Amino acid sequence: MLRTTLAGLRLHKGRLVTTALAIALGVMFVTGTLVFSDTLRASFADQVMGSAEKMDVVVLPEDERRGTVPRDVLAEVRDLPEIDRAAGVTAGDAPLLDKDGRAVGSVPTLGVSVGDLSRYSAAEGELPDAPGEAALATVSASATGYKVGDTATVLGPDGGKHEFTVTGLIDFGTAADVSFRGAVAFTPQTAVEMTGAEGFAEIDAVAAEGVPRQQAVDAVAAVAGSGTEVLTGRELGERLADQAGAQADVLAAGLLLFALVSVLVAAIVIHNTFAILVAQRQREMALLRCVGAVRRQVFTSVVAEALVVGLAASALGVLAGIGLGAAGFALGADALNTGASGAAVVLQPGAVLIGLAAGTATTLFSALLPARRAMSVPPLAALRTSAVAAGLDRRPGLLRAAAASVLLPASAAVVFLSRDAGSPQAGLYLVAGAGMVAFVGVVVAGPLLVRAAVAAVSPLMRALGVSSALAADNARRSPRRAATATIALTVGATLITGYAVINSSMMSTMNDLLDEQFPADYQITGQFTDENPAIPRQVARDLRAAPETAQVVAQRSATDGTPGPDATWYSTLDGAPLEEAASAVRQERAGDLADVRPGSVAVQADYANAEGLGVGDPVTVKTPDGERGLEVAAVVEAAAVWSVLMAPEDFAAAFPGKGDEIISVVGAEGAEAAKLRDAVYAAVEDHPTLQVDSVAQMRKQFEDVLGTAFLAVVAMLGLAVVIAVFGIANTLALSVLERTRESALLRAMGLKRAQLRLMLVWEAVLLCLIGALVGIGLGVSFGWAAADAAFEDLIFSVPIAQIAGFVGAAVAAGLLASVLPSRRAARTSITAALASE
Repeated sequence: MLRTTLAGLRLHKGRLVTTALAIALGVMFVTGTLVFSDTLRASFADQVMGSAEKMDVVVLPEDERRGTVPRDVLAEVRDLPEIDRAAGVTAGDAPLLDKDGRAVGSVPTLGVSVGDLSRYSAAEGELPDAPGEAALATVSASATGYKVGDTATVLGPDGGKHEFTVTGLIDFGTAADVSFRGAVAFTPQTAVEMTGAEGFAEIDAVAAEGVPRQQAVDAVAAVAGSGTEVLTGRELGERLADQAGAQADVLAAGLLLFALVSVLVAAIVIHNTFAILVAQRQREMALLRCVGAVRRQVFTSVVAEALVVGLAASALGVLAGIGLGAAGFALGADALNTGASGAAVVLQPGAVLIGLAAGTATTLFSALLPARRAMSVPPLAALRTSAVAAGLDRRPGLLRAAAASVLLPASAAVVFLSRDAGSPQAGLYLVAGAGMVAFVGVVVAGPLLVRAAVAAVSPLMRALGVSSALAADNARRSPRRAATATIALTVGATLITGYAVINSSMMSTMNDLLDEQFPADYQITGQFTDENPAIPRQVARDLRAAPETAQVVAQRSATDGTPGPDATWYSTLDGAPLEEAASAVRQERAGDLADVRPGSVAVQADYANAEGLGVGDPVTVKTPDGERGLEVAAVVEAAAVWSVLMAPEDFAAAFPGKGDEIISVVGAEGAEAAKLRDAVYAAVEDHPTLQVDSVAQMRKQFEDVLGTAFLAVVAMLGLAVVIAVFGIANTLALSVLERTRESALLRAMGLKRAQLRLMLVWEAVLLCLIGALVGIGLGVSFGWAAADAAFEDLIFSVPIAQIAGFVGAAVAAGLLASVLPSRRAARTSITAALASE
């Protein structure tokens, strides 16, 4: 029986090429993801371990975010006989200015000391060794365009400007704070002067010759005192490697989700292929039964075919995946800031075994149901003239309709419940569950949907000519086969459309929030620091004096002193009446903002509910000098962090000395955009750390982020769509083989080659359109549901242009899928086909 199975494979190998390709593509994605993540994780680990293991002992503050190691500890460490050399690392804020003289980033650049004893070395050029020299982190150089030899300006603790010659570039690798803030490296003394730091961020030490590391650690720990943590360099490296590995794991998990989608689509293609092959080979199966094969042997023969195809295709997919992972790492290493784009590819046995197991198991599982059907073929089927069980597609009927009528309304009910789930996470879980139920419902109702869709377009297709009419008849004749072929495309279309709807809705919601909350043309803020220094009052005065501005609103804030998220925030808006200036107000639930005058306040609705406040109620404002009693004049819905909005006079009396935190600028009517921009930048010229943003810039940044994410998702799901198109092409090719005599009869009756090819083109396009349109319908529905569950006050938006592009892509996919099957059908000899059975 095994020999017969292998002979059958050799005889019909052409029919399984597309199936093998679908398996290989899915396995390639899985293996490529594993190779990429293993290589990324190893490169992270090598980098941090290599820098940390230069040191035998490292002293860190217990609170690495806010704490420091006292400077006198360094002298005590150096005096230890177990220590050969030791150096302290100074770190603090050192704002780097770009070539336009503005501070880089919303957070000050990190200033750090480097010297003869340092965990880091220059990736390009040299480390600084003189007071007027500095080295930049590679991310800072990339952001500013500075190169080795350029002169860079850095602000000192007093805000004074200091110029440094860039001597080198340092790759800090996976250091999270440097990745976000960038860094400027100075000599140790210069770092103290430029940052004003009082202690060390860490102390690095090398043990004396012959002293074991642990002995050196114990000696340093004895003098380091409380509030510090003493580690070996290896222990620090392992900690950093674990943190970096966690980043790689998150990325790998996301990629594997997309890989699993591709494997799922491949499974659908495999199932459909084997189902068609079993139907076409009924006489062959029946003859085997006639010559003595039992049911189990027939079942085993189909499973063996699946095993051979799965193993061969999986092996091919693993080889392709290794190449994909290596290429992905080589192209993406710099973007991910690994600092090791030339690192060797890591090939773990697990990546190979998982790829082989995933492909083979998917193939076997997908072939089980067709194998069971093959087992049920009776020996008398060998006497039939038709090689195909015509009855397989005759009854899509009542059971399917009944099941779909239960599953689809149940899915809708779960979506409705998700709106009151209590939390975004719970809502998303419910929407995901509802989506799975709906997908099962669509699979069950697939033949019915195909028949309904074909019936709907049949009049149009008949009007278009003979070829399109025959294509519609072919699709309607085998609705279950057509439905199974299209469902793979439906998966990809659903996911892509769903994310497009979420993306578009988020964009619309954010644009609305920007228009509502930031009606100003420009917004000025300071860099985020631990102290968050105020914006000098002179900036607002200069802006108000500029003829290009119509309104300049300054916001000041303070808290009641409660630490953490439970603090009550008090704010005021100065420069315009509150009802005009409070752009964050969505609607007033009670009272009127115009009534907020000295002695009264507006309170945010959530705060009012928590405190049981209403209009006319007294409210206590806690200040550094005591408590002040005011009256609630309005309760408002506000998308802002403040709890209580005070009149400027009351705020100044309660919190004297509080400076401006945010300044919003509205241009005068008719003012030229360029002149308004010049006026804004002129006002902040002497304050380089102030950040100037326009609503247009905010919108563009947000659009760029969402657009990049959308393109990444489409690229990841694109492989699933490609696999689905292969599945449709395979179904069409097998149908061409099945209908060889039928096509010959049509040719004998006058159908031209071009008309036969056009018939198959129409059939492929019809199948692709059905699959895509069903997927678009599901994607729009569940994209809305997911976005509504995750975001409050969502503005639902359907990306019509993108969906039109998806429909166009479906037509193109149909044209592509029909190329080889239609070519083969048109080249078949009429006489040879009619002479065969």
